[in-house]
Amino acid sequence: MATTTRGEVVPPDAAEPPHDCPLCPRLADYRAANRAGHPEWWNAPVPSWGDRGARLLVVGLAPGVRGANRTGRPFTGDYAGVLLYETLIRFGFAEGRYGADPADGLSLPRARIVNAVRCVPPGNLPLPAEIRTCNGFLRAELDATSAKRAVLALGVVAHNAVLRALGLPMSRQPFRHGQVLTLPDGLLLADSYHVSRYNTNTRLLTNDMFEAVVGDLRHRLATRDADGDGATR
Repeated sequence: MATTTRGEVVPPDAAEPPHDCPLCPRLADYRAANRAGHPEWWNAPVPSWGDRGARLLVVGLAPGVRGANRTGRPFTGDYAGVLLYETLIRFGFAEGRYGADPADGLSLPRARIVNAVRCVPPGNLPLPAEIRTCNGFLRAELDATSAKRAVLALGVVAHNAVLRALGLPMSRQPFRHGQVLTLPDGLLLADSYHVSRYNTNTRLLTNDMFEAVVGDLRHRLATRDADGDGATR
């Protein structure tokens, strides 16, 4: 079994790659190099985090080298987590305070977070073959999250990965910030630009823009609940 930087045991799971996943040789080599230089870091595929019974699944791109690759928790330890978690807290999907550390006490009772690619890629950019290889784990995550009603895709890679995992054609449903698609099984797929420092520094994504996406998604889920489409989570 794997352990996080807090010493927590991560149980084996069909939706999670093994601690020393060999499927992508380039990523495995990069993990090994990081492990040699920083043996105290997580340096392994980053597991999903949050309530598996939650209504919302957030899908990111891949761990950051000094973020989730270091801490073992998605979007934790680098700038991207600030906007993501503070917004999830504001709209009731998360509780507590984000302190950029797995020991900060933050919890996700109404959301779950996963990356399209579980291992940190060199230059923060996975290759197309690596995205395809890791897609089976995202497919298993979607299958296992039985209560899901919405997916929030952070960026075009996450958007396409979700469609691929669901067996839907990517070319017919391209990524567009702010759009919400209703997929054949009734699942909502919402798109946002990724919450990366680059996107926020260049103003491609502002706090208001991201809050509008998450707020709209919360409203849609609340409306479905009011109409009798399942219990609120």
